[in-house]
Amino acid sequence: MSIDYVVEIANRGLFLIIQCAAPILLVSLLIGLLISIFQTVTSIQEQTLTFVPKIVGVFLTIMLLGSWIMNNITGYMEDLWSNFSVYIR
Repeated sequence: MSIDYVVEIANRGLFLIIQCAAPILLVSLLIGLLISIFQTVTSIQEQTLTFVPKIVGVFLTIMLLGSWIMNNITGYMEDLWSNFSVYIR
Protein backbone atom coordinates (compact mmCIF):
# COMPACT_ATOMS: atom_id res chain seq x y z
CA MET A 1 0.00 0.00 0.00
CA SER A 2 1.48 3.33 -1.06
CA ILE A 3 1.37 6.66 0.68
CA ASP A 4 -0.95 7.96 -2.04
CA TYR A 5 -3.55 5.36 -1.12
CA VAL A 6 -3.34 6.29 2.56
CA VAL A 7 -3.78 9.96 1.69
CA GLU A 8 -6.79 9.09 -0.48
CA ILE A 9 -8.42 7.14 2.36
CA ALA A 10 -7.81 10.00 4.81
CA ASN A 11 -9.09 12.54 2.28
CA ARG A 12 -12.30 10.56 1.71
CA GLY A 13 -12.77 10.18 5.47
CA LEU A 14 -12.35 13.90 6.15
CA PHE A 15 -14.69 14.80 3.30
CA LEU A 16 -17.27 12.36 4.69
CA ILE A 17 -17.04 14.00 8.12
CA ILE A 18 -17.57 17.44 6.60
CA GLN A 19 -20.40 16.19 4.41
CA CYS A 20 -22.23 14.54 7.30
CA ALA A 21 -21.72 17.36 9.81
CA ALA A 22 -22.54 20.25 7.46
CA PRO A 23 -26.36 20.00 7.54
CA ILE A 24 -26.45 19.89 11.34
CA LEU A 25 -24.04 22.80 11.66
CA LEU A 26 -25.91 24.86 9.07
CA VAL A 27 -29.22 24.37 10.87
CA SER A 28 -27.62 25.41 14.15
CA LEU A 29 -26.04 28.44 12.49
CA LEU A 30 -29.30 29.49 10.85
CA ILE A 31 -31.29 29.17 14.08
CA GLY A 32 -28.64 31.14 15.98
CA LEU A 33 -28.71 33.88 13.34
CA LEU A 34 -32.50 34.13 13.38
CA ILE A 35 -32.62 34.33 17.17
CA SER A 36 -29.83 36.90 17.16
CA ILE A 37 -31.80 39.07 14.74
CA PHE A 38 -34.90 38.61 16.92
CA GLN A 39 -32.93 39.66 20.02
CA THR A 40 -31.58 42.73 18.24
CA VAL A 41 -35.01 43.83 17.04
CA THR A 42 -36.74 43.30 20.39
CA SER A 43 -33.81 44.45 22.58
CA ILE A 44 -33.91 41.19 24.53
CA GLN A 45 -30.33 40.40 25.50
CA GLU A 46 -30.73 37.00 27.10
CA GLN A 47 -27.71 34.79 26.34
CA THR A 48 -29.45 31.49 27.08
CA LEU A 49 -32.34 32.11 24.68
CA THR A 50 -30.67 30.29 21.78
CA PHE A 51 -30.00 26.96 23.51
CA VAL A 52 -33.44 25.33 23.39
CA PRO A 53 -34.26 26.23 19.76
CA LYS A 54 -30.81 25.06 18.64
CA ILE A 55 -31.17 21.77 20.50
CA VAL A 56 -34.61 21.20 18.98
CA GLY A 57 -33.36 22.14 15.50
CA VAL A 58 -30.34 19.84 15.73
CA PHE A 59 -32.52 17.02 17.07
CA LEU A 60 -35.00 17.40 14.21
CA THR A 61 -32.18 17.54 11.66
CA ILE A 62 -30.69 14.34 13.05
CA MET A 63 -34.12 12.70 12.94
CA LEU A 64 -34.63 13.72 9.31
CA LEU A 65 -31.11 13.11 7.99
CA GLY A 66 -29.92 10.40 10.37
CA SER A 67 -30.49 7.55 7.95
CA TRP A 68 -28.65 9.40 5.17
CA ILE A 69 -25.71 10.11 7.47
CA MET A 70 -25.63 6.50 8.66
CA ASN A 71 -25.79 5.17 5.09
CA ASN A 72 -22.82 7.35 4.11
CA ILE A 73 -20.76 6.23 7.09
CA THR A 74 -21.60 2.55 6.69
CA GLY A 75 -20.85 2.73 2.95
CA TYR A 76 -17.44 4.18 3.70
CA MET A 77 -16.74 1.53 6.34
CA GLU A 78 -17.89 -1.29 4.04
CA ASP A 79 -15.52 0.06 1.39
CA LEU A 80 -12.68 0.07 3.89
CA TRP A 81 -13.42 -3.46 5.10
CA SER A 82 -13.85 -4.86 1.58
CA ASN A 83 -10.39 -3.60 0.61
CA PHE A 84 -8.72 -4.76 3.82
CA SER A 85 -6.53 -7.29 2.00
CA VAL A 86 -4.98 -4.44 0.02
CA TYR A 87 -4.10 -2.55 3.20
CA ILE A 88 -2.09 -5.31 4.85
CA ARG A 89 0.26 -5.87 1.93
